[in-house]
Amino acid sequence: MKNYISKGLLFFGLFLGLGFASAQETVTGKVTDESGPLPGANVLVKGTSNGTTTDFDGNYELANVPDDAILVFSFISYETQEVAVNGRSVVNVNMVSSAESLDDVVVVGYGKQSRAEVTGAISSIDTEEINALPVATAEQALQGRASGVTVINSGAPGNSPVVRIRGLTTPNNNDPLYVIDGIIAGGLGSLSPNDIENIQVLKDASTTAVYGSRGANGVVLVTTKSGRASQKAQLSLDAYTGVQFVSNRYDLLNTEQYIQYATEITDPVPARFTDPQYADMLNNETDWQDEIFQTGLIRNINLGFSGGNENSNYRFSAGYLDQEGAIIETGFERFNFRANSNFNYGKLRFGETMNVAFGVQSPERSDGGRSLIEHAIKSAPYLDVYNPDNLGGFQGPNSPVDGQDAANPVRVQTLGNAINKNITILGSLFAEYEIIEDLVFKTQVGLDYFKFNNNIFIPSYNDDSIGATNSIGFAQITKNSGTNQSLTFTNSLNYSFDINELHNFEILALAEDQRIDSESLNAFSQNPISDEVNQVSNTQSNLSSASSEYRRIGYLGRLNYNYDQKYILAGSFRRDASSRFGANNRWGNFWSVAAGWNIAKEAFMEDSSFNNLKLRGSWGTTGNDLIGNYRYSSSLVTTFIYPIGGAAADGTTAEGLPNQNLKWEEVTMKNIGLDLGLWDNTFTASFEYYENRSDDLLYELPLPQSLGYNVATVASNVGSVETKGFEMDLGFNDYEGDFTWSANLNLGTSRNEVLSIGNLTAVSDAFFENENLKRISVGEPLFYFYGLQTDGIYQNQAEVDEVFTANPDQDVIQPGDIRFVDQNNDGEINNLDYVKIGNPYPDVNLGFNFSAYFANFDLNLFVQGAYGHQIYNTNLYDLEGMPRLFNSGVAVLDRWTGEGTSNTIPRALGAPINLNSSDRFIEDGDYTRLKNLTIGYTFEEGFISDNINNFRIYLSGQNLITVTDYSGLDPEIGNDNVLFQGTAGIGIDRGLYPQPTSFTFGLQLGF
Repeated sequence: MKNYISKGLLFFGLFLGLGFASAQETVTGKVTDESGPLPGANVLVKGTSNGTTTDFDGNYELANVPDDAILVFSFISYETQEVAVNGRSVVNVNMVSSAESLDDVVVVGYGKQSRAEVTGAISSIDTEEINALPVATAEQALQGRASGVTVINSGAPGNSPVVRIRGLTTPNNNDPLYVIDGIIAGGLGSLSPNDIENIQVLKDASTTAVYGSRGANGVVLVTTKSGRASQKAQLSLDAYTGVQFVSNRYDLLNTEQYIQYATEITDPVPARFTDPQYADMLNNETDWQDEIFQTGLIRNINLGFSGGNENSNYRFSAGYLDQEGAIIETGFERFNFRANSNFNYGKLRFGETMNVAFGVQSPERSDGGRSLIEHAIKSAPYLDVYNPDNLGGFQGPNSPVDGQDAANPVRVQTLGNAINKNITILGSLFAEYEIIEDLVFKTQVGLDYFKFNNNIFIPSYNDDSIGATNSIGFAQITKNSGTNQSLTFTNSLNYSFDINELHNFEILALAEDQRIDSESLNAFSQNPISDEVNQVSNTQSNLSSASSEYRRIGYLGRLNYNYDQKYILAGSFRRDASSRFGANNRWGNFWSVAAGWNIAKEAFMEDSSFNNLKLRGSWGTTGNDLIGNYRYSSSLVTTFIYPIGGAAADGTTAEGLPNQNLKWEEVTMKNIGLDLGLWDNTFTASFEYYENRSDDLLYELPLPQSLGYNVATVASNVGSVETKGFEMDLGFNDYEGDFTWSANLNLGTSRNEVLSIGNLTAVSDAFFENENLKRISVGEPLFYFYGLQTDGIYQNQAEVDEVFTANPDQDVIQPGDIRFVDQNNDGEINNLDYVKIGNPYPDVNLGFNFSAYFANFDLNLFVQGAYGHQIYNTNLYDLEGMPRLFNSGVAVLDRWTGEGTSNTIPRALGAPINLNSSDRFIEDGDYTRLKNLTIGYTFEEGFISDNINNFRIYLSGQNLITVTDYSGLDPEIGNDNVLFQGTAGIGIDRGLYPQPTSFTFGLQLGF
């Protein structure tokens, strides 16, 4: 018996010992990502089959886990993590998005593709990059994020930036095509960046030819956020507030300097400086730049509610943006409401997207075709801003007394009001049905509806009681309204199948019909009786309206093939018809072919460090019909004024010269690319080389005024342009350890050359002060700056005579005037001596993004730059031009006053040719800008409440440092908001609204 007891005790002791050595515990925890709990994540004990998945709240429970076990956490699109238990009973994990997995699927035209199967040039921007910048529109967030994409922002709240993909391909409209959730849209301004999941930029024929007549300028595809299947309902809040301001100023003459300058250059001297009754006014010191600039407030709040199950998902959101401008009484408000939902019912899948946005803009106003900054530069510093004794309450100059007539910029911007209101509705309904396995029919109807209502009301005013230099004796009322409605109806069949799981095919057949209807109403009148009535009447009125229709029909076929994702082929053919062309040239054919070789999948690469090495190329054509409607035909205008019997009479005339032979502009694209990834995509790189050639360019050629047409141009197909460039993306991702970081560098080059402009020698554009600043000619880039080349200043009469040998008796050009180069050595300086003096479009665009995470802290640093371009600074015309008495920059104090006194600033009131277009006004536009710096902190879950699963705060600064040699307020020179000269006006600084520096504080909450 004792032996049995002894053996039993020994066995029991060994059992306890073994149990102690490998104790089994139950481990619980929670798996989260950046937005909160992560349901459906896999949790597995490494080396065993013991595992589970997380529930709707991201919680898991796993029994029989050894103390020394390693838990493996995995989920699609997230980095797999291995965590040692170390005897713990609670193990929480925050999953990090996988750089490799995020690229597994990309959105392409009319579908999706595995990244491994893509043969085209596509740049991807995900939601984290978009939301890293607190900007009003996603177009602004594109800047510096994608190689080959040029974005030129405007500082004016509510104004859209200029976006160019791979530079200029046409003298016509170069805007890309925007597609939001499959809907062709006019832009991204109505979307809140918080609602965007990702953006794909399509850049070559392989990706853009499927859009046929709309793909010539590249395509921006936007996918908005939606709920996830098997996701418990979640509520998110994202809000920030801050300030923005412009700290740069031009160095202008103060009152003492201005009086000195004015008395030296005028004869007789204006009475303001000699008559004792004005002596008190000359003691004033007004900084007009400080008067028009302000510190503006920014507020933004977004709410999102999402969820889903195995049969449906949904997401609803609402947002409000309130942005005060850095210039007085400018600003922008936007209200956003969005709903996305999807439902599955057997083989049927259907859903909808809907975005409604209300915008209210207070724009910058102009006077006499001049910006506020130009008026601020010119205004006399001794004048007061306000004068309650004057009609309207403002003070301005009196020409006979002050010798000048610059408008009071504060009055221009604040007297009366200017309000632009708009409503945008962007939505779609779709349904998909799987007819047989992998054969899917999809139908979708999309609506892009835009309505605007712009009102300007200016009451009567007189800025000076002793005269009427700047005055109107009546109220002016202007009302412009209109609608633009685009309906797109798309039907498609998509069939995907494989043979032996090696040969993979995808076939798409599609028909698309787009109809755009536009209407506008413009009204102007005066009210000489009252300044209180902001309504149009029949008093000195002007009324007009317009309507137009545009129709586009397209048919598409596409075939994608790959052998085991190793050898890839793709081809597409699209046939489009546009109502903008006559019957003989209405249809256009567009095609593409592409091939790729995924070298990393070859057997000889199995043990290499490359997990991705793909060589690819594409070739194809796209089209462009972005001209006005009805330009191929004759149309009539009923507001033409004829002089009959010495009086003005209303009449009807031809709107413009028709061109029945007008046809498609066609772009042929070639692209070669290389993608690589090393060490599980720790290091990634992509390289692209492209050549685009545009033929049969669409352009409005000028007509002689003597022909009598109301529109003095004719739409024509003239010439060819070739654009070439190189793009590079480099990335490094370190997701191991407590400190993780990633960095990305991208750059893109672009150069275009005009090959032909038909029978024309040159075409001029971009009007300023009685001449054109830009030109199109063979062998040069589109819209290059054209003018005289300077060579110092004539110091004496002998130097003048040395140049003007053909006319030695001329006396207009004198010592102290600018010496221009006589290019043809004919002894005269005239328009025959004009040459290329600059190019407004950058050769290179660069973006650098750095993100780091340590403990609960996160950091984002973003640098952006543009290089190899010039700016025509018309502000120098006012600062240093000295055509007549206005305030100027302090440089005029060092102007030429005698031989040897200056070789850069000419004499005051010099020869008129001093102000001609020349490299005197050209400056280097290169800049490098610290675009964003953000520091954030995420609190531990439950810090405030158990119901809050994500709580992050952050501080952010934008446009903090700009390194540039440009003397203006901002080197980013985009659309001209005064004369609205479009593509031709880019790169000309007419006192444009500068981009402000901003500081914001924000928080993000997840429930």
